[in-house]
Amino acid sequence: MIATASATVVLLTSTFLPSQGGSSKSFPWRKKERQCHRKAGSCRITAIFELKPPPYPLNALEPHMSCDTLECHWGKHHRSYVENLNKQIVGTELDGMTLEDTIIVTYNKGDLLPPFNNAAQAWNHEFFWESMKPGGGGMPFGELLELINRDFGSYEGFVKEFKAAASTQFGSGWAWLAYKANRLDVGNAVNPLPSEEDKKLVVVKSPNGVNPLVWDYSPLLTIDVWEHAYYLDFQNRRFDYISTFLEKLVSWEVVSSRLEKAKARAAEREKEDERTKREQEEEKTARNEAVEMYVDGESDDSETK
Repeated sequence: MIATASATVVLLTSTFLPSQGGSSKSFPWRKKERQCHRKAGSCRITAIFELKPPPYPLNALEPHMSCDTLECHWGKHHRSYVENLNKQIVGTELDGMTLEDTIIVTYNKGDLLPPFNNAAQAWNHEFFWESMKPGGGGMPFGELLELINRDFGSYEGFVKEFKAAASTQFGSGWAWLAYKANRLDVGNAVNPLPSEEDKKLVVVKSPNGVNPLVWDYSPLLTIDVWEHAYYLDFQNRRFDYISTFLEKLVSWEVVSSRLEKAKARAAEREKEDERTKREQEEEKTARNEAVEMYVDGESDDSETK
């Protein structure tokens, strides 16, 4: 889900950002390289996000999540987010970006830009569908279970915290299990837990379409607690919906796979940080040596006069 395409930092003028003092505001965006498709001698750039179906038939989660719920939730709500997002970004600087980069840019440190909600909700829903499977639930396993036991005391401790986050999210929103391994100097978001140790599992909740990507976390699992996610099956019994999700629907195989990828990304970022730090130190050493050579040259000149 998280983009693996290489990205470069470019400075763009956003049509979504307000102007200040009569001039356009510039913002450093990570922009995905666009693909140019030639047709009938012309160059056409395509940057349309597609509505991806759940990885199972719409009736496959019954009786725990009905086909009616999936038809309404995926077929109407998720579809509208994708369609509205495509309308919002066409012809703008967002056109051609990955969905993840679009989310981070339009979050704008909490001062949301217009496409954010549709972009985030399009991503959140695809992530949610893939978090479930027919015959899911049960216990996690392997390294995932080891980290859950380490960071929450036990699987029961995790369940208690996850249920509390999901049930106490006021109004619409999401609850998440995420892998936190960031560098704490998030350039385009406010880190909600800056005092905690890096490299650990955390449970967080978020309002509306906000997700952990904007805090530089790696999401592993989510539950949608917008009312339309469960009302046809559970009416106002949100807690029963949350319990059913954990006991009957979660795909721990997918969550484990996401953890493995999150750890690999964190390790790569550490290597990148080390390379950057080493290059900066080498540049600093080279500058200092150049200054010393210049000073020595001036000293030699003064002695010959």
